[in-house]
Amino acid sequence: MDPLDRAQARRRLATALAEARAGLAEGGIPIGAALYGADGTLLGRGRNRRVQDDDPSTHAETAAFRAAGRQRSYRGTTMVTTLSPCWYCSGLIRQFGISRVVIGEATTFHGGHDWLAEHGVEIVLLDDAECVALMRDFIERHPALWREDIGA
Repeated sequence: MDPLDRAQARRRLATALAEARAGLAEGGIPIGAALYGADGTLLGRGRNRRVQDDDPSTHAETAAFRAAGRQRSYRGTTMVTTLSPCWYCSGLIRQFGISRVVIGEATTFHGGHDWLAEHGVEIVLLDDAECVALMRDFIERHPALWREDIGA
């Protein structure tokens, strides 16, 4: 797998951020994701749609994964997400062998990315200020919905 520099990671994060903003505009939870192929091709993108679709399983990472369609292999792919992936999404990443995860932020929620790293997944944590601000504002305005989303 080719190394991913910070500039490339930030460009890919822009896709996930656009999805997060779209989700917020729809009245949903502002988390976005994108799945990139080993060659850098955008395979799929998505956003948390649990509110919009009344489906608790539609997290941003699962939406991007589904949008990518069936792949022969996920080796060398990169999941980009605005927020540290929860255990559900971390399980998906591990089960299908996604090689790298680019995370916008883990300040407002520290999901399963340490576990992923322990199991050989490359983690790129960007600590992006816009991702942090987006989630902090959402959590402050909608604490009950946020607790529901993370199963608290």
